[in-house]
Amino acid sequence: MIRVRILMIGAGGVGDAAAKIAVERDFFDVFVVADYDLERARRTVACVVDRREGERRFHALQVDASSSAEVAALVRLTGATHVLNAVDPRFVMPIFEGARRAGADYLDMAMSLSHPHPDEPYAQSGVKLGDEQFAQADDWVAAGRLALVGIGVEPGLSDVFARYAADHLFSEIDELGTRDGANLVVRDEHGNEIFAPSFSIWTTIEECLNPPVIFEQGRGWFTTPPFSEPEVFDFPGGIGPVECVNVEHEEVLLMPRWVDAKRVTFKYGLGDEFIGVLKTLHTLGLDSTSPVRVKGVEVSPRDVVAACLPDPATIGPRMQGKTCAGLYVTGTGKDGEPRRTYLYHVVDNQTTMAEYGAQCVVWQTAINPVVALELLASGAWTGTGVLGPEAFDAVPFLDLLAAPKPAGYGSAWGQSER
Repeated sequence: MIRVRILMIGAGGVGDAAAKIAVERDFFDVFVVADYDLERARRTVACVVDRREGERRFHALQVDASSSAEVAALVRLTGATHVLNAVDPRFVMPIFEGARRAGADYLDMAMSLSHPHPDEPYAQSGVKLGDEQFAQADDWVAAGRLALVGIGVEPGLSDVFARYAADHLFSEIDELGTRDGANLVVRDEHGNEIFAPSFSIWTTIEECLNPPVIFEQGRGWFTTPPFSEPEVFDFPGGIGPVECVNVEHEEVLLMPRWVDAKRVTFKYGLGDEFIGVLKTLHTLGLDSTSPVRVKGVEVSPRDVVAACLPDPATIGPRMQGKTCAGLYVTGTGKDGEPRRTYLYHVVDNQTTMAEYGAQCVVWQTAINPVVALELLASGAWTGTGVLGPEAFDAVPFLDLLAAPKPAGYGSAWGQSER
């Protein structure tokens, strides 16, 4: 096992949860929490240190994630072997490039941003999610370093499921269909249900209003209009039927690179209200990231929307329900018979709040890069270049995730035949 020194950039909801999960593990020597807001990083470290007696591995520092030079300098200062990107996708490229320049391995949970096709945005893909990162793959190989991209829950665990299905369950895959749904409800102090997204609204707008991407063998990647191909999917864990629609997501750009499948899709259970809000934001131009002048001040409309909504990191105490991330795989089983299997991970908000003080959506995202870091530390996962989770053996990951504590992370995943 190599001695790991982690630099995590971002102390928002996901970063805070990742630190709380990591403190229970012994595979690293140092864990630096860096954020533009130093006080936020310090709060995360203080909370984490209180969770384990005698804990001295965690430290808080300040960083401007928009500067690759500043990221590289912090990597060198801390002696980090691995950089974990826990901020929103706007900052992927400077953190990605800063890590490589300073000689560290890199992990993220969302990839570099897409740019729609200039002429046919709802038919042809333009600059796809992750294209900027994959363009530098040879540089990472030459440096002997690894960039493990898309290792959250979706993308991340869903991609691990794809590798597992291809290796152990199917001889031929017709479709790899990521399906995400929940029955989460957030209430105000009076008990009234309110609109409060459980994940970054900035990222949610980016995903849901960009043209969704689909992959088909013989056609490659192509796009459709937002919210296309609605279907009702029955989620396990008591969640039940939820209408899901096509959404732009990294799995569709990752899975076909390493897993043979005739079709790859991502559908998200948004619900009519959420879709209505997103459409209204788009109609009013409030989804735009281009600054506008308001009373002499330049502001981004999307940043204003994000500032007006509750911080996803703070809504856990007012949230009830479960979230489910999973992969629906159809095709031919190893026995030559038709097969339809849903591989999934259900998390209850009551459980994550009680055990970690983190709402379930950010916790479910955060646990997966920590598991991956432990596999890299142990040598169970190795590689160089820009790789997705599908490039690695799924079994060590799924075993470590589900194994009871303290040997594993005690977070079971499921499999159901449909």
